[in-house]
Amino acid sequence: MFHKTDPNLRKTDYAPLFFRWKNPNDKDTFDKLLASVEDIKIYDTIESQLAELVKITHPSEKLTEEEIEMHIQKHIGPIPIAAYGVWVYYPWCREMVHLLDEEEFIKVRTNRNMFKVDPAQISLLRKKKIGIIGLSVGQSIALTLAMERSCGELHLADFDTIELSNMNRLKAGVQDLGINKAIFAARQIAQLDPFIKVRCFPSGITEDNMEAFFTEDGRLDILVEECDSIAVKIASRLMAKRLKIPVVMDTNDKGMLDVERFDIEPGRPLFHGRLATVEETDPYRMLKLLKNLSTEEKINYLAQIIGMENVSDSMKSSIGQLNRTIIGWPQLASAVTLGGAIVTDTCRKILLGQYHSSERVFIDLEQQIKD
Repeated sequence: MFHKTDPNLRKTDYAPLFFRWKNPNDKDTFDKLLASVEDIKIYDTIESQLAELVKITHPSEKLTEEEIEMHIQKHIGPIPIAAYGVWVYYPWCREMVHLLDEEEFIKVRTNRNMFKVDPAQISLLRKKKIGIIGLSVGQSIALTLAMERSCGELHLADFDTIELSNMNRLKAGVQDLGINKAIFAARQIAQLDPFIKVRCFPSGITEDNMEAFFTEDGRLDILVEECDSIAVKIASRLMAKRLKIPVVMDTNDKGMLDVERFDIEPGRPLFHGRLATVEETDPYRMLKLLKNLSTEEKINYLAQIIGMENVSDSMKSSIGQLNRTIIGWPQLASAVTLGGAIVTDTCRKILLGQYHSSERVFIDLEQQIKD
């Protein structure tokens, strides 16, 4: 289990290990792992993956099973099929999976994207890095980005752990209670696509790690901000503005999407000018200044940032009950899932140069689908 901060965190706690048998050292390590770790579950569907690869490589031909097998043998050559591709080990669940290696894996996995996203765009998106702060709402976004493969690398930051009440909108099982939300999302992504690079920040955004979150191994291309902390919400935008990184946020109330293009409008005021008092504040100082806000102070900041005129009636009622009859912000799975779709679509368009606006857009299902 990984709780709010874990000094013993290792990358293998959320990132898989790769074994390519063409490398003798990898094969030797693979054999030693199988011999030393009990109850490793092995999944080998490499033949069906190769069959898919053959089919998409010959789209106009109706191949028989015998012809597919012939193409597979020709494709892999003299090496044994067990040595083809890559074996991927997931330490947290002790599962070993035989997969096509990276290029062929991506070719097959993104094939159903064609030509909504063309090959050149898929190649471009592989080079992009997105940072997500807040992995309750952000989990749906991270998984949708990974499913669609709208980026090649993700930075995930959240200090919190999965609680039972989070499961009204978090895709998790009861066996996952107590796991850090960023770690949990990273593991899901790794099992969906082990070739997407993920870096976790299980302490959330702090003075010590904020620069690394934004710039380690190359600057973020987009910041997706979905956190509850007002201090982090503001400080992360100040940092994004300093680094000229666009910011995308979904509030999952009234389907509000917020886009701030600091990359093409570096002088743009935060939150579309709704919080002018913080414009000149250093992001690190902002983390300290707003660290311990009361519920009333948080609501006051949110009223300025979002505008009470942009809050649904049901949310207004809920805000009035905070720390009286409820203890957390209300969020529904349907709204969070919609947010994952909206933010992923927006990020893809920004990264492909198809969308350049800074604006607020409302996709309010309560208004669009009703009696």
